[in-house]
Amino acid sequence: MKSYPRSDRISARIREEISNVLTREIKDPRLNNITVTSVKMNTNLKQARIYYCLLGDEAQKKDAANGLKSALGFIKREMARRLGLRYMPDIKFIFDESFDYSSKIDKLFNTLNKNEHEE
Repeated sequence: MKSYPRSDRISARIREEISNVLTREIKDPRLNNITVTSVKMNTNLKQARIYYCLLGDEAQKKDAANGLKSALGFIKREMARRLGLRYMPDIKFIFDESFDYSSKIDKLFNTLNKNEHEE
């Protein structure tokens, strides 16, 4: 059986717990439709980059980023309480652009298919 690095195990727990905190604990409407896509930890477990996505326009994405910034203290306290780590990593939220990119590519393919069927 393959063993996983500790950073991967902690990343998975952080992803699960942050998703729970965002959906169940925080009542900020700016954070309603956020999905945590992945968590990347550095090897010494001092920093966590949390990637999230959101379906919406640029204004909604900016509001969500501001909402995450204002809720960061609460999120860190909740994570420290739930995870029981000796040191809580610094958290940085990063918008995951891959979903927007894949959506644009999908639209292009649909347009191409539509044009082929018309010809």
